[in-house]
Amino acid sequence: MNLNEKAMKFVAATARSLRESEQSFSHTVPSPCMSVCQMDEASGLCQGCLRTIDEIRAWGNADDAFKRGVWCVIEARLARLTA
Repeated sequence: MNLNEKAMKFVAATARSLRESEQSFSHTVPSPCMSVCQMDEASGLCQGCLRTIDEIRAWGNADDAFKRGVWCVIEARLARLTA
């Protein structure tokens, strides 16, 4: 999978921040979208945010619990891909 370095740094930092803090964001959980928007055929993940197409579709109507869950999955995916 071709990883976008700038996007991966953002994703990693944001995922870590969300995991380490119990705070609620003032508006909503931030989107992992980096406007890269290229799906990797082999993995089925966006090369910019590491979400599946189903996760991307659901994001706009999802509650914060779902979004935090997606961030946890993204962090795990990133760890596997960069290990």
